[in-house]
Amino acid sequence: MIRQSDLDLGKYGAALLRVAMGLLFLGHVGVRITLITMPVAVDYFRSIGLPGPLVYLVTTTEAVAGALLVLGSNVRKASLAALVVLISATVIVHWRNGFLFTNPGGGWEFPAFWSVALIAQCLLGPGTLSLDKGWPWRR
Repeated sequence: MIRQSDLDLGKYGAALLRVAMGLLFLGHVGVRITLITMPVAVDYFRSIGLPGPLVYLVTTTEAVAGALLVLGSNVRKASLAALVVLISATVIVHWRNGFLFTNPGGGWEFPAFWSVALIAQCLLGPGTLSLDKGWPWRR
């Protein structure tokens, strides 16, 4: 007999979204640290009118939120913390560049989409295979 819970694929969708966003955040941080380098990122923040050292807080937030999303721990809090970064990036950095992310300086379409995805993750919760829900083989 098929149970309704067997048909509920939403928990897998939430997990897929969570892990994908977490890995992308970690990749973004990795590029900033290894390829762009933090001193260059500090200079960039200053060039757009932000305090240079703020890049360390942003990078830490992205790294911690990314790791928590991958692990499925404190997913709602991690999503909200990352959302602050993405809304700030949308409004402060990308809004003035127009809609298309292919515009010079990157438009706001991509960070706005990230913001919506983070809100969805916050509403959905961690999904399956997460530390918040407990791993199936530990039950």
